[in-house]
Amino acid sequence: MAKIAKPLTNTEVKAAKAKEKEYNLADGLGLQLRVKPNGSKLWLFNYQRPITKKRANLSLGKYPALTLADARKVSASARELLGKNIDPKAHRDKQAQEEQNTIENTFIKYTVAWKKLKETTWKEPTIRRAYQSLNKHVIPTLKDYPIDQIKPKHLKEIMKPIVAEGKHETVKRLCTFINGIMKLAVADGSIEFNPLKDVTTLFPVPVRKHFKTIAPSQLPELMIGMANANISRITRCMFLLQLNCATRPVEAATAEWSEVNLEERLWVIPANKMKSNREHRIPLSTQVIELFGYMHTISSHRKYVFPSAKNLQSHANRETVNNALKSNGFEGIIVSHGLRSLFSTTCNEQNFDYDVVEAALAHQDPNVTRRSYNRSDYLERRRTLMQWWSDHIQKASQGDMSMISTYKHLQVIGE
Repeated sequence: MAKIAKPLTNTEVKAAKAKEKEYNLADGLGLQLRVKPNGSKLWLFNYQRPITKKRANLSLGKYPALTLADARKVSASARELLGKNIDPKAHRDKQAQEEQNTIENTFIKYTVAWKKLKETTWKEPTIRRAYQSLNKHVIPTLKDYPIDQIKPKHLKEIMKPIVAEGKHETVKRLCTFINGIMKLAVADGSIEFNPLKDVTTLFPVPVRKHFKTIAPSQLPELMIGMANANISRITRCMFLLQLNCATRPVEAATAEWSEVNLEERLWVIPANKMKSNREHRIPLSTQVIELFGYMHTISSHRKYVFPSAKNLQSHANRETVNNALKSNGFEGIIVSHGLRSLFSTTCNEQNFDYDVVEAALAHQDPNVTRRSYNRSDYLERRRTLMQWWSDHIQKASQGDMSMISTYKHLQVIGE
């Protein structure tokens, strides 16, 4: 029959003296007080592991910080776990690891990891703008939050002032970014599910706004206005290039001389600059050849066709043409991206083949199956289209701005 230990008293625990070797005082039911040679006293719970059946000691805490009464409560909790076939030491280690993970697995940790992953697939300006938006609206509040403690209510509070300003598209983008971050935490095992999955339903749906543009009949008005605009020669050429080639503002601003082949009458924009991540070949009309010829006299010794006025080693700002339109009477009427819409509407009204027009705009076919089979960029047919478009622009100029053929306006209006 197993010997039953006599429970300790507070007086006995307090009076226990250090000896040359450490020794244990039993309280019963596995609870022991270990007295060390230096006089320190430690509560232990001695038990048999559920799986291996080996004896083990679980450290409960030091006396007198942990009193006899408290030690008995802690050991009682350990016995309850044993009754459920749970090893109390393994259970405590697991809890400690979870607490450590909670401390370490913060929102900013997964935001940084998300950013690094996106840098492998997103273009640099895109990821930079996304992170700037998160840094402005979300990171200051959620930075040190444990990822497993972030709830919809936190996001609702963050988005409240943005919604009040009517910036619904910003809210939508931020929710998309945050959900990407939360999905990463799910994949990593830090959280079992994403509680923010449906958070966008809390906010107003943004109304899709199309880029401001003009009707085809208003092209002469645009050309006259820009002919008389007080803008630099480089800005004027950027405007004409965007208009004639139907490119996106950033594609024109970052154009490099290495991409332009005047002999083959071709401008090849590499895939890493394109929204579709697909190389885009632009056939050059006679007018655009002349435009590049003129710019060659200004920037041929530079990397970029349109160098920045502040840093000649860099390229012009993507908003340059947009700002020129705003400051010369076209604010609220047309934006630089709207020049592409003007091109599309005009060419479609003239019954040019829809696929050819879309190829000129570097649009991908929305039909995935068709896109996988039809990989033509209609280059030769686009040569005809782009020459017609440049001729059309020149006629719309009504003699006030006959493109670059004489360089008259480019030279009269200085930098």
